[in-house]
Amino acid sequence: MNGFNLKVFSGSCHEQLAEEIAEKLGIRLGERELLSFANGEKLVRVLENVRGEDCFVIQPTCNDANIMELLIFIDALKRASAQRITAVIPWYGYARQDRKASPREPITAKLIARLLETAGVDRVLALDLHSGQIQGFFEIPLDNLTATKFLEKEIEKKGLKDIVIVAPDAGAAKACTKISREINAELAIINKSRPKENTCEAVNIIGEVEGKNCVLFDDMIDTGGSLVAAACALKKAGALRVFACATHGLFSGNAREKLEKSELEEIIVTNSLPQKENGGKIKVLSIAKILSEAILRIHESRSVSELFHNNAQTPLNDFTKKSATKAND
Repeated sequence: MNGFNLKVFSGSCHEQLAEEIAEKLGIRLGERELLSFANGEKLVRVLENVRGEDCFVIQPTCNDANIMELLIFIDALKRASAQRITAVIPWYGYARQDRKASPREPITAKLIARLLETAGVDRVLALDLHSGQIQGFFEIPLDNLTATKFLEKEIEKKGLKDIVIVAPDAGAAKACTKISREINAELAIINKSRPKENTCEAVNIIGEVEGKNCVLFDDMIDTGGSLVAAACALKKAGALRVFACATHGLFSGNAREKLEKSELEEIIVTNSLPQKENGGKIKVLSIAKILSEAILRIHESRSVSELFHNNAQTPLNDFTKKSATKAND
């Protein structure tokens, strides 16, 4: 283990997740003060000594204010002489603009990476980035965790037969191919057109879905238009039941209402972003366990990739006991 202590802080975006992570680690969240000036400018004060400490800041970048608050938090820790600063970003905002799709467009995924590095972060811990190439935008270590295993297990619990894993678009085909092999299921792909941003139109289905139980897998749900159209197309093609799984549930606008009225039987997401309580067709899984284990492995300079091996051993329980003993001394 490193000679410096582990400290976990939370931004304002998702304090509930941060509290879950701290509880699993057997430590308390670091003390800080988050304020806003009258004009909306953010102020972050770290209220405890972090000199020479290993600091983790948990903050999904759900909106522009969250991004700015994270940058300010990193700067505050840097100026307070933290030994190492890791930004834990369960939802990496602006990730969809990861290339120039047409002339004179920005690459915002790269821009966010540069902002984080300039602020002084030493490492980034993310969850299911929109595209793997985003890792190459950083000149510092980045661990890209995945919640796919959690989602797969949730589907396996249902005991469904004749399962078909469905990619809602060509971009998700590679990931869905891997999932279908891992759970020994068939694969289908939705061929769709997207006339403009945040709109889509399902065209046809590549693969056999008639009489099958279909599970749509994607990294995120925003407006829900893609899933609603895909579920409708699958039902018309003779699918028995249709489910959907995604790591990130943005649910912009009236997405929840559309999904509740759709052909989907259940939509499973994680709490990588703040979510309402489970209800209706939407089920929320907590990713606090995987994030807490990854944080501990980074702190102890152990392999993070081992988390996804079936025989992985985690020292989380031992660390929690040590933390409790230390707190009682």
